[in-house]
Amino acid sequence: MALITADRERFPNTPWQLVETRHQPGSAGTLETLFALGNGHLGIRGAHWAASDADLPGSFINGLHEIWDIKHAENAFGFARTGQRIIYIPDANNFTVIIDGESLTLAESAVLDYRRSVDFATGIYECRITWLCRSGATVTTTERRAVGFASRGSLGISLEVASDREVSADVTSSVINRQDQPVEDHSAHDPRRAGRHAGRVLLPVRTDGGDGSLRLSWEAAESGQRVGIAVDHWTSAGHQPFETVAGEDDSSVRYVLAVRADEPFRLEKSVSYAAGRGVQDSERDAAEAAEAGLRSVEDIFTESREHYREYWDTSDIVVGSQSELQQAIRWNLFQLAQATARADIAGIPAKGVTGSGYEGHYFWDQEVYLLPYLTYTNPDGARQVLEFRHDMLPAAKIRAKELSVDGALFPWRTINGLEASAYYAAGTAQFHIAAAIAFATNRYLWASGDETFREGMGAELLIETARMWSSLGFFGKDGLFHIHGVTGPDEYTAVVNDNLYTNVMARFNLRTAAALDHPGIEDAERELWEQAANRMQLPFDDDLQVYSQDNDFMTLEPWDWTTPRSKYPLLLNFHPLVIYRHQVLKQADTVLAMFLQWQDFSANEKRRAFDFYDPITTGDSTLSACVQGIMAAEVGHPEAALEHFTNAVFIDLDDTHGNTIDGVHIASTGGVWSSLVSGFAGLRDQGHLPYFDPRLPAEWETLSFHLKIQGRLLLVELDSGALTLSVRTGGPLDVDVRGQVHTIGEEAVRVALDPFEVPERTVFPSGPPTASLPIVGFRA
Repeated sequence: MALITADRERFPNTPWQLVETRHQPGSAGTLETLFALGNGHLGIRGAHWAASDADLPGSFINGLHEIWDIKHAENAFGFARTGQRIIYIPDANNFTVIIDGESLTLAESAVLDYRRSVDFATGIYECRITWLCRSGATVTTTERRAVGFASRGSLGISLEVASDREVSADVTSSVINRQDQPVEDHSAHDPRRAGRHAGRVLLPVRTDGGDGSLRLSWEAAESGQRVGIAVDHWTSAGHQPFETVAGEDDSSVRYVLAVRADEPFRLEKSVSYAAGRGVQDSERDAAEAAEAGLRSVEDIFTESREHYREYWDTSDIVVGSQSELQQAIRWNLFQLAQATARADIAGIPAKGVTGSGYEGHYFWDQEVYLLPYLTYTNPDGARQVLEFRHDMLPAAKIRAKELSVDGALFPWRTINGLEASAYYAAGTAQFHIAAAIAFATNRYLWASGDETFREGMGAELLIETARMWSSLGFFGKDGLFHIHGVTGPDEYTAVVNDNLYTNVMARFNLRTAAALDHPGIEDAERELWEQAANRMQLPFDDDLQVYSQDNDFMTLEPWDWTTPRSKYPLLLNFHPLVIYRHQVLKQADTVLAMFLQWQDFSANEKRRAFDFYDPITTGDSTLSACVQGIMAAEVGHPEAALEHFTNAVFIDLDDTHGNTIDGVHIASTGGVWSSLVSGFAGLRDQGHLPYFDPRLPAEWETLSFHLKIQGRLLLVELDSGALTLSVRTGGPLDVDVRGQVHTIGEEAVRVALDPFEVPERTVFPSGPPTASLPIVGFRA
């Protein structure tokens, strides 16, 4: 059921903000995700400040986690041993406001006016509520929040209380350890949701407080990771706190005062967190480290404004004549910035720092769905993610030996570098993560020209992943190279032989490594890689003239497409073995391979594959709609392309998968970026030159964006009749547009585009049409 698009009075269509104009019970948790703030390191959910008005409040630091021993019902060699889960850090976004003895809450108090917003242009959250108190006073509370960027561990919060008459105010500001609070277990029967720990996680190390200041620190019971928080308060007119209480789970600073009509009470709360390598490697207490990072609230707000002013200068994507889509696009781009901007040398969790979904783990999502965006908008950020993967190489080499392969085997899901997926069929068997890392490495090298990275970390990543593939696969009796016992991106078909996506991406990995001029590669090894790549088995169905998802996929029983919508997603309603024996996809698999390795397949092969697989793809994965849309655009199905894109851009805003409460689907937001740049603008990379083959929807007047590519800032402007390119910074750049090479400089080059001929859909013998999620109700 739609959320944002279903009530445009409550959620007006504003191009640079997400706004809520009326409070309505029932969707608080989802809105806490949609109004969350973050910088890639620190995240705070968009919960209301009153405890009774919050559903799943919390704050997170990327990578800060607890571990535990995974207990398998039936054990086996090589199973994942160490579970990892992101920690709810002590949360500073908590206030109690009592006016004339009445505690103000949305649940219990009379509300005259309500408006909250998150501003994409500044990164500032604001919630203004006007209350009619039982005493007769009209009181307005205004809360504003922002996270730091230059100071990435900083959070600034201000709360103003204004009244139309003198009132007695009792205001308490709290820091709550939510990790060890009893809450509902949201993980039941849904592997996408985060579980909870049975015992206490955060052990108090320091609990100091006085005169409105708090200095607190904890250590995780098993991982030993430390987190510290320093909080200072400032008030208008210099009000002194009534009391300051420091505790291991609940600390507070309380103010009791009279608020006059002509003098609002303003409370500013400056918060600084310290966690991660710097704290772990230092003998200094984490609270002391946090104290050193304290900034004034206004400085934090200024940092946020300055960051987003610079960000939007080169990262905005503008669609002409589509105001509703424009707001949604900017919200998705805003989430990408919030998930990545100050992650530094770290991975990007599947939910960013907006929630605890997927336990805060890093998957292949970051390489295939996020790094295209980072590579072309923030190449330094892309390099840092790859450096983080490189830091995992020692553990990945140990894991490879455990699974009897050479080189490096990266974990399917992890925080600390160890495999955390207890279900190997949909976890460890997804060896294709190795090729995703190699692919992202090569894309970064191609787009950045970073020779230092190429000669060092980049070469190591490409070489060690190639060694894994050459030992995992084998040459069969037919003389072809086979890779057996793997799971591709489509987790509804598991542990198969010769998954096409896996083999295509492994072939790329092997060829790219073999082409390196590196002293660590011996001639015999290079020859092995080349032969394995050249003889790679790619399953093909001669009857249907379609590449098969794996050796046996075309022999499976078709799924019963009369299955009611209430039974989707299938993973929550059917045993895996039921799903595995049917011809049904969770997400794009073969179609994704043809997008990423675009030069390896003909236009006809891509079209027939899309026409065959799209109707049997459920869209149960949020990773799918964007890829389906990109390929629909390429093969000439413009209506399907726009439908899939619309689905992708509203996945979280309309909570179409029912789990936005657990955090933003960050990979999908990256897919939205790729849908615009690679789908409708038709960018393809890693070839001889940057290549464009645009497919602008008929309903759109224009599409424009920037790319940081090979040392230039390229402006791309597309309309219905032409592609216009210009280099804003840097020297000239050769670009291929539909087979014609153009040299692009500061002066804009306008390339006329002939209309694209829409082919007839391929007709295959099949059952009812797709069970994909219904497209969001939307009017252009």
